Amino acid sequence: MPAGHGLRSRTRDSFSRPFRKKGTIALTTYLRTYHVGDYVDVKVNGAVHKGMPHKFYHGRTGRVWNVTKRAVGVEVNKQVGNRIIRKRIHVRVEHVMPSRCTEEFRLRKIKNDQLKAEAKAKGEKISTKRQPQGPKPGFMVEGATLETVTPIPYDVVNDLKGGY
Repeated sequence: MPAGHGLRSRTRDSFSRPFRKKGTIALTTYLRTYHVGDYVDVKVNGAVHKGMPHKFYHGRTGRVWNVTKRAVGVEVNKQVGNRIIRKRIHVRVEHVMPSRCTEEFRLRKIKNDQLKAEAKAKGEKISTKRQPQGPKPGFMVEGATLETVTPIPYDVVNDLKGGY
């Protein structure tokens, strides 16, 4: 059992840099623009000690509520006892990356708008709701031939000689 209860206890693997990803941090990390309301994933970069969030927030998705010179304020949900609290933390930009959690939704929204426009031009009404995938269609199994398999009859004489 681990004994320490420090701030970075049990982070040997989670805060370590990936294989062949050590060294200087890419400039893209610093040049990326964040706006209030953006969804970001908190992903701790172990090479940067400043502005590092607590290990609890590593891997969490939150929403930007504040943008400062070198950091962003992220609002993350945290379960405390029987309730969920929205925690507001400031994290340096090295420890956040844009989330793709709304990507599928945005693409679906664009596609639905196109479908609605096409339907309106035709004078139809369509449903843009997602439908659950139904069961696979039935089919007949053909070409199956029956073969009766029987065991070889036991022969005591040949068994005593050493087999067949």
